[in-house]
Amino acid sequence: MFRYRFSWLLLTMIALATGPCHAGQTLDGPVLAEVVRVIDGDTVLVEAMPWPDHRISTYVRLRGIDAPELKSRCPAFRAAAREAQDQLTALISDQQRVSLVDISGDKYFGRVVATLVLSDGRSPADLLLEAGLVEPYAGKAKPRHSCPVT
Repeated sequence: MFRYRFSWLLLTMIALATGPCHAGQTLDGPVLAEVVRVIDGDTVLVEAMPWPDHRISTYVRLRGIDAPELKSRCPAFRAAAREAQDQLTALISDQQRVSLVDISGDKYFGRVVATLVLSDGRSPADLLLEAGLVEPYAGKAKPRHSCPVT
């Protein structure tokens, strides 16, 4: 419940700064943020700064991608999940600040969905897609994959 409040607090604060917001609406941003830590291959914890001297901690799901799950029962999927997580960590490790754009609520309480943009303008989600470490995701049902037999 605590995380849910922070995510919606972030959206509310951004809405106050940018105008009225309705359920399901995407806020353009950009909102500056510092990445606190990488949770997995498609989620990060950030300290967002919607305006000066205000910080809000929230989980951000990277828009447009789906990474394998770290808690998968399949050893190959867990290994792929760690590889995606490691690559995302490497991409943002030298970033002091990132930007969040196209910000909206997530289907799971406690996080938002946003496009994360590095200081050089690159998108980690796009880079992970190009590397084949994640799949495209449009917010619908995810395809099921069979665990590869080794």
